[in-house]
Amino acid sequence: MTLTLFLILFLIGLVCFARRRMKGGMVFAILALAWLFFAGCGPLTGMLLGRLQSGFAPDVTHWGQRNAIILLGAGTVRSGAGAIEPSLYANGRIIRAAELYRACKATGADCKVEVSGGDAMKLKQAEADVYAVTLDRLGLPREDLILEANSMNTFQNAQNSKPLLISYGADKVVIVSSAVHLKRAVLYFAHFGIRGEPVRGDYVTARYDWLPTSENLSFADFAIHEYVGVARYHFYNAMGWNAPKLPEETPTTQTPT
Repeated sequence: MTLTLFLILFLIGLVCFARRRMKGGMVFAILALAWLFFAGCGPLTGMLLGRLQSGFAPDVTHWGQRNAIILLGAGTVRSGAGAIEPSLYANGRIIRAAELYRACKATGADCKVEVSGGDAMKLKQAEADVYAVTLDRLGLPREDLILEANSMNTFQNAQNSKPLLISYGADKVVIVSSAVHLKRAVLYFAHFGIRGEPVRGDYVTARYDWLPTSENLSFADFAIHEYVGVARYHFYNAMGWNAPKLPEETPTTQTPT
Protein backbone atom coordinates (compact mmCIF):
# COMPACT_ATOMS: atom_id res chain seq x y z
CA MET A 1 0.00 0.00 0.00
CA THR A 2 2.84 2.39 0.81
CA LEU A 3 4.63 1.77 -2.48
CA THR A 4 1.32 1.84 -4.34
CA LEU A 5 0.59 5.33 -3.08
CA PHE A 6 4.13 6.41 -3.99
CA LEU A 7 3.69 5.10 -7.54
CA ILE A 8 0.28 6.74 -7.92
CA LEU A 9 1.64 10.13 -6.86
CA PHE A 10 4.72 9.71 -9.03
CA LEU A 11 2.70 8.69 -12.11
CA ILE A 12 0.35 11.63 -11.66
CA GLY A 13 3.42 13.84 -11.56
CA LEU A 14 4.74 12.30 -14.79
CA VAL A 15 1.39 12.86 -16.49
CA CYS A 16 1.46 16.49 -15.41
CA PHE A 17 4.98 16.89 -16.79
CA ALA A 18 3.95 15.24 -20.06
CA ARG A 19 1.12 17.75 -20.40
CA ARG A 20 3.51 20.59 -19.59
CA ARG A 21 1.84 21.33 -16.28
CA MET A 22 5.17 21.79 -14.62
CA LYS A 23 3.97 23.15 -11.27
CA GLY A 24 1.47 20.34 -10.80
CA GLY A 25 4.05 17.77 -11.83
CA MET A 26 6.55 19.19 -9.37
CA VAL A 27 4.01 19.13 -6.53
CA PHE A 28 3.12 15.47 -7.08
CA ALA A 29 6.75 14.46 -7.55
CA ILE A 30 7.69 16.13 -4.27
CA LEU A 31 4.72 14.52 -2.51
CA ALA A 32 5.74 11.09 -3.82
CA LEU A 33 9.34 11.48 -2.70
CA ALA A 34 8.32 12.94 0.66
CA TRP A 35 5.97 10.03 1.26
CA LEU A 36 8.67 7.50 0.39
CA PHE A 37 11.24 9.29 2.54
CA PHE A 38 9.14 9.82 5.68
CA ALA A 39 7.63 6.33 5.58
CA GLY A 40 10.75 4.46 4.50
CA CYS A 41 13.22 6.35 6.70
CA GLY A 42 11.12 6.02 9.84
CA PRO A 43 9.51 9.30 10.99
CA LEU A 44 6.03 8.77 9.56
CA THR A 45 6.05 5.04 10.24
CA GLY A 46 7.13 5.61 13.84
CA MET A 47 4.30 8.09 14.40
CA LEU A 48 1.68 5.77 12.87
CA LEU A 49 2.87 2.78 14.90
CA GLY A 50 3.13 4.75 18.13
CA ARG A 51 -0.47 5.91 18.01
CA LEU A 52 -1.73 2.41 17.29
CA GLN A 53 0.32 0.55 19.90
CA SER A 54 0.25 2.91 22.87
CA GLY A 55 -1.46 1.78 26.05
CA PHE A 56 -1.34 -1.98 25.57
CA ALA A 57 0.42 -4.12 28.17
CA PRO A 58 1.86 -7.64 27.81
CA ASP A 59 0.16 -8.86 30.99
CA VAL A 60 -3.31 -9.12 32.51
CA THR A 61 -4.17 -6.90 35.47
CA HIS A 62 -6.31 -9.49 37.26
CA TRP A 63 -8.19 -12.72 36.56
CA GLY A 64 -11.80 -13.72 37.06
CA GLN A 65 -13.33 -17.05 37.99
CA ARG A 66 -14.00 -18.15 34.41
CA ASN A 67 -11.50 -16.68 31.98
CA ALA A 68 -11.48 -16.73 28.18
CA ILE A 69 -8.20 -15.83 26.49
CA ILE A 70 -8.99 -15.07 22.84
CA LEU A 71 -6.06 -15.69 20.51
CA LEU A 72 -6.61 -13.90 17.20
CA GLY A 73 -5.17 -15.46 14.08
CA ALA A 74 -2.41 -13.86 12.02
CA GLY A 75 -2.19 -16.22 9.09
CA THR A 76 -0.58 -19.52 8.21
CA VAL A 77 2.12 -20.60 5.76
CA ARG A 78 3.03 -23.79 3.94
CA SER A 79 6.58 -24.75 4.86
CA GLY A 80 9.14 -26.19 2.47
CA ALA A 81 8.26 -29.64 3.81
CA GLY A 82 4.61 -29.06 2.94
CA ALA A 83 3.30 -28.71 6.50
CA ILE A 84 0.94 -25.87 7.39
CA GLU A 85 2.41 -23.75 10.18
CA PRO A 86 1.65 -20.46 11.96
CA SER A 87 3.00 -17.42 10.12
CA LEU A 88 5.88 -15.36 11.47
CA TYR A 89 3.39 -12.75 12.69
CA ALA A 90 1.42 -15.31 14.71
CA ASN A 91 4.23 -16.63 16.89
CA GLY A 92 4.28 -13.77 19.39
CA ARG A 93 0.52 -14.02 19.85
CA ILE A 94 0.63 -17.78 20.38
CA ILE A 95 3.44 -17.59 22.93
CA ARG A 96 1.70 -14.77 24.82
CA ALA A 97 -1.58 -16.70 24.94
CA ALA A 98 0.25 -19.73 26.36
CA GLU A 99 1.97 -17.56 28.98
CA LEU A 100 -1.32 -15.97 29.99
CA TYR A 101 -2.99 -19.36 30.25
CA ARG A 102 -0.33 -20.56 32.67
CA ALA A 103 -0.57 -17.35 34.70
CA CYS A 104 -4.33 -17.74 34.85
CA LYS A 105 -4.18 -21.40 35.92
CA ALA A 106 -1.68 -20.49 38.64
CA THR A 107 -4.46 -18.53 40.37
CA GLY A 108 -6.65 -21.63 40.59
CA ALA A 109 -9.29 -20.15 38.28
CA ASP A 110 -10.96 -21.81 35.31
CA CYS A 111 -9.16 -20.81 32.11
CA LYS A 112 -9.77 -21.44 28.41
CA VAL A 113 -7.96 -20.29 25.28
CA GLU A 114 -10.26 -19.56 22.36
CA VAL A 115 -8.28 -19.82 19.13
CA SER A 116 -10.10 -17.78 16.49
CA GLY A 117 -9.26 -18.01 12.80
CA GLY A 118 -10.44 -19.79 9.66
CA ASP A 119 -8.63 -20.71 6.47
CA ALA A 120 -7.97 -17.14 5.34
CA MET A 121 -4.84 -18.19 3.44
CA LYS A 122 -6.76 -20.87 1.45
CA LEU A 123 -4.38 -23.64 2.54
CA LYS A 124 -7.21 -26.06 3.39
CA GLN A 125 -6.52 -25.89 7.11
CA ALA A 126 -7.94 -23.32 9.51
CA GLU A 127 -5.68 -21.11 11.58
CA ALA A 128 -7.42 -22.34 14.73
CA ASP A 129 -6.51 -25.95 13.98
CA VAL A 130 -2.91 -25.09 13.08
CA TYR A 131 -2.37 -22.94 16.17
CA ALA A 132 -3.93 -25.62 18.37
CA VAL A 133 -1.14 -27.99 17.39
CA THR A 134 1.47 -25.44 18.49
CA LEU A 135 -0.36 -24.76 21.75
CA ASP A 136 -0.47 -28.49 22.41
CA ARG A 137 3.30 -28.63 21.93
CA LEU A 138 3.60 -25.78 24.41
CA GLY A 139 1.81 -27.90 26.99
CA LEU A 140 -1.75 -26.57 26.91
CA PRO A 141 -4.34 -29.34 27.42
CA ARG A 142 -6.71 -29.87 24.51
CA GLU A 143 -9.76 -29.69 26.78
CA ASP A 144 -8.89 -26.08 27.61
CA LEU A 145 -8.87 -24.99 23.96
CA ILE A 146 -11.96 -23.62 22.23
CA LEU A 147 -11.51 -23.62 18.46
CA GLU A 148 -13.35 -21.11 16.28
CA ALA A 149 -12.37 -22.07 12.74
CA ASN A 150 -14.78 -20.09 10.54
CA SER A 151 -13.60 -16.46 10.74
CA MET A 152 -11.94 -14.90 7.70
CA ASN A 153 -11.23 -11.48 9.24
CA THR A 154 -11.17 -9.63 12.55
CA PHE A 155 -14.81 -8.57 12.36
CA GLN A 156 -15.83 -12.21 12.01
CA ASN A 157 -13.45 -13.14 14.85
CA ALA A 158 -15.53 -10.92 17.10
CA GLN A 159 -18.88 -11.96 15.68
CA ASN A 160 -18.18 -15.68 15.92
CA SER A 161 -16.64 -15.43 19.39
CA LYS A 162 -19.81 -14.04 20.94
CA PRO A 163 -21.81 -17.30 21.14
CA LEU A 164 -18.76 -19.25 22.31
CA LEU A 165 -18.18 -16.84 25.18
CA ILE A 166 -21.84 -16.98 26.16
CA SER A 167 -21.76 -20.77 26.10
CA TYR A 168 -18.64 -20.87 28.26
CA GLY A 169 -19.94 -18.18 30.62
CA ALA A 170 -16.71 -16.22 30.89
CA ASP A 171 -16.60 -13.46 33.47
CA LYS A 172 -13.23 -12.25 32.17
CA VAL A 173 -12.26 -11.89 28.52
CA VAL A 174 -8.70 -11.24 27.34
CA ILE A 175 -7.98 -10.38 23.69
CA VAL A 176 -4.48 -11.35 22.53
CA SER A 177 -3.10 -9.91 19.31
CA SER A 178 -0.26 -7.82 17.95
CA ALA A 179 -0.10 -4.35 19.49
CA VAL A 180 -0.56 -2.77 16.07
CA HIS A 181 -3.83 -4.69 15.64
CA LEU A 182 -5.41 -4.29 19.07
CA LYS A 183 -7.18 -0.93 18.64
CA ARG A 184 -9.18 -2.28 15.72
CA ALA A 185 -9.75 -5.64 17.39
CA VAL A 186 -11.09 -4.05 20.58
CA LEU A 187 -13.38 -1.83 18.49
CA TYR A 188 -14.82 -4.80 16.61
CA PHE A 189 -15.30 -6.91 19.73
CA ALA A 190 -17.07 -4.03 21.47
CA HIS A 191 -19.45 -3.90 18.49
CA PHE A 192 -20.66 -7.37 19.48
CA GLY A 193 -20.88 -6.58 23.18
CA ILE A 194 -17.56 -8.13 24.16
CA ARG A 195 -15.53 -5.95 26.50
CA GLY A 196 -12.18 -7.70 26.70
CA GLU A 197 -8.87 -6.66 28.20
CA PRO A 198 -6.38 -6.22 25.32
CA VAL A 199 -2.95 -7.81 25.71
CA ARG A 200 -0.21 -7.45 23.12
CA GLY A 201 1.68 -10.44 21.83
CA ASP A 202 4.34 -8.31 20.14
CA TYR A 203 5.41 -4.70 19.63
CA VAL A 204 7.16 -3.27 16.59
CA THR A 205 9.09 -0.04 16.10
CA ALA A 206 10.34 1.88 13.10
CA ARG A 207 14.06 1.93 12.40
CA TYR A 208 15.31 5.44 11.68
CA ASP A 209 17.73 5.59 8.79
CA TRP A 210 18.99 7.99 6.14
CA LEU A 211 17.69 5.76 3.36
CA PRO A 212 14.25 4.12 3.04
CA THR A 213 14.16 0.51 4.26
CA SER A 214 11.80 -2.28 3.29
CA GLU A 215 11.18 -2.97 6.98
CA ASN A 216 9.84 0.53 7.58
CA LEU A 217 7.71 0.38 4.44
CA SER A 218 6.25 -2.96 5.56
CA PHE A 219 5.45 -1.58 9.01
CA ALA A 220 3.86 1.47 7.39
CA ASP A 221 1.67 -0.89 5.36
CA PHE A 222 0.56 -2.68 8.54
CA ALA A 223 -0.27 0.61 10.23
CA ILE A 224 -2.18 2.03 7.27
CA HIS A 225 -4.16 -1.20 7.01
CA GLU A 226 -5.27 -0.73 10.62
CA TYR A 227 -6.26 2.92 10.18
CA VAL A 228 -8.20 2.06 7.03
CA GLY A 229 -9.94 -0.76 8.89
CA VAL A 230 -11.07 1.58 11.67
CA ALA A 231 -12.26 4.20 9.17
CA ARG A 232 -14.12 1.56 7.15
CA TYR A 233 -15.82 0.30 10.31
CA HIS A 234 -17.20 3.75 11.13
CA PHE A 235 -18.21 4.34 7.49
CA TYR A 236 -20.02 0.99 7.32
CA ASN A 237 -21.79 1.80 10.59
CA ALA A 238 -22.94 5.14 9.20
CA MET A 239 -24.22 3.42 6.05
CA GLY A 240 -25.89 0.62 8.01
CA TRP A 241 -23.78 -2.06 6.34
CA ASN A 242 -22.35 -3.66 9.48
CA ALA A 243 -24.14 -6.36 11.41
CA PRO A 244 -26.26 -4.86 14.22
CA LYS A 245 -24.47 -3.95 17.41
CA LEU A 246 -25.04 -6.30 20.33
CA PRO A 247 -25.32 -5.30 23.99
CA GLU A 248 -22.88 -6.37 26.65
CA GLU A 249 -24.12 -9.39 28.53
CA THR A 250 -23.38 -10.77 31.97
CA PRO A 251 -21.31 -12.77 32.62
CA THR A 252 -19.54 -12.69 29.27
CA THR A 253 -18.29 -9.15 29.42
CA GLN A 254 -17.83 -8.32 33.08
CA THR A 255 -14.37 -7.22 34.10
CA PRO A 256 -13.78 -7.30 37.87
CA THR A 257 -12.74 -4.00 39.42
